[in-house]
Amino acid sequence: MDIIHVENLSKKYEHFNLDNLNLTIPTGSVVGLVGANGAGKTTLIKLLLGMIKKDAGNIDIIPKEEIGIVLDDAFLPELLKINDINIIMKNIYKNWDEKKFQEYLKKFNLINNVTIKSLSKGMKKKLEIATSLSHHPRLLILDEPTSGLDPIVRGEVLDLFREFMESDDHSILISSHITSDLENIADSIVLMNNGKIILNESMIKIMDNYGIIHCTKEIFEELKDNALNYRQNKYDYEVLIANKKELKKKYKELNIDKANIDEMMYLLVRGEKE
Repeated sequence: MDIIHVENLSKKYEHFNLDNLNLTIPTGSVVGLVGANGAGKTTLIKLLLGMIKKDAGNIDIIPKEEIGIVLDDAFLPELLKINDINIIMKNIYKNWDEKKFQEYLKKFNLINNVTIKSLSKGMKKKLEIATSLSHHPRLLILDEPTSGLDPIVRGEVLDLFREFMESDDHSILISSHITSDLENIADSIVLMNNGKIILNESMIKIMDNYGIIHCTKEIFEELKDNALNYRQNKYDYEVLIANKKELKKKYKELNIDKANIDEMMYLLVRGEKE
């Protein structure tokens, strides 16, 4: 069963189009959404949440009551105290769990009687995460949820997301520029560029099949039919391939490096195609 199903989704702006986008997210999966600034990630998330109107296409998603949200550009009224958030959310979500909320506040060292205005960016982000998890959602939609957090707290937050995913009917869509976080938690990666999805692949296939070869021009000429994209550097060629096992069998002396998400993004977006 799919928790999100998007078909032929389009949204047109003066200088940007989200163009005929199709995406399916199965229940029980963590999907990492990546791409450069302006690629369309936040537009897609706002369309999924009904924050902006689509121009065409279909969106099938669970009710908002069952969705926990952390948005990069969201804000909580700064004159409120943290405890005010608890009072407000009790009147919005029928499944609001005050006890769970207080447990998250304690875990994140957040104090009820302080104003949101007095919190650092990182503490505000922790408050947003605590709020998103405290009404027993089935789906988390997260836009840069670990931005502004130090490595220790980022690790704690990722552990919370892993704990959330222990239930088979839970899912996460997480957009992040911290791709190492996605490599630790995501089941699949969706790469957007200029309003289109240019890669939608499981992490298992990425780890097993994708790789980067640094080679001379002569070797590149021999391998170029296998290149997804490449970049010509000053002294060598950097080649992204998706058939690592096959090439290792054929060229036993060939050194194929692991392709991390950052490198894949750069080569797929900025590289050349033979």
